[in-house]
Amino acid sequence: MDNILVAGANGAAGSYLCEYIVREHPEVQCHGLSRWHSTTHSNNLSAVKDKVIMHECDLNDLSSLIRVLRVVKPVKVFNLAAHANVRMAFETPLAVLQNNMMSTANLLEGIRLECPDTIYNQCSTSEVYGDPKVVPITEEHRRMPVNPYAASKLCQESLVYAYFMSYKLKAVITRAFAYICPRRMEIFSTWFAYQIKLIEEGKKDKLHHGNLQSIRTLIDVRDIVHAYWIASEQCEYGLPYNIGGKGIISVGQFLDLLIKKAKCPIKTYQDPALMRPTDITNQVVDVTRFVERTGWEPRYSLEQSVEFLLEHVRGME
Repeated sequence: MDNILVAGANGAAGSYLCEYIVREHPEVQCHGLSRWHSTTHSNNLSAVKDKVIMHECDLNDLSSLIRVLRVVKPVKVFNLAAHANVRMAFETPLAVLQNNMMSTANLLEGIRLECPDTIYNQCSTSEVYGDPKVVPITEEHRRMPVNPYAASKLCQESLVYAYFMSYKLKAVITRAFAYICPRRMEIFSTWFAYQIKLIEEGKKDKLHHGNLQSIRTLIDVRDIVHAYWIASEQCEYGLPYNIGGKGIISVGQFLDLLIKKAKCPIKTYQDPALMRPTDITNQVVDVTRFVERTGWEPRYSLEQSVEFLLEHVRGME
């Protein structure tokens, strides 16, 4: 069987990607990387733990990484490993930059040395565009990151492009726009839903939020990981591809959707501690390049994604 390697496998999106691979592609063997000091939840992979082979590996330790690559010999690598909490990146910018840049550099160098024919997908983010004033955002928009996390992701992309140009690495860059991911607690959609759960249980009196004016095109994480796989199969190497939803909605409107589905009245409070030093207010995506190349379409509606999110958080302890 061909081996597929997911860096960041027990993280939020990484675990959904592993579930997708196990469910939709039984002809391959899914492998994952995990650090012994990882801060992500190991139970993210509980649904497929017997079908994903995990390897203890710190991407900041090149020797550890090369050991795994020699064993696995992956035909595809998906890089979802990163410090990805945007708000905390303002508090620990150097740690975020050091981890995200050097882990990617090591992964690329390890692939170059051990398995240069591997297909590589750098799972990047719309944050690299910053806060553009003209939308929708195409891949040709200027990349002007406005926070340390976004800057680290842009550096990852630059490294990938350099390895594509210098060493002919079979690399694709996918830029995911805002998506609903129940296992990622720090993003607004999951944090809102979890607070509603606590209020329903009488453990919290009001829902705290930050800026509600930002505009997003939301999509389901299950559609995102499906797109990652398709990109690795069909997209042109060396090019970036936007991935995102179609419906335009503000953060406040999304909160209203959740409140309507709550089991009790919800009071809200704008918490100054949740306001970022700089915010990205207008993220409307143009996915024309990706759709024309692959024919991809989202499978889940916003209504289905909201129900998926609430079902998950209500089952949490």
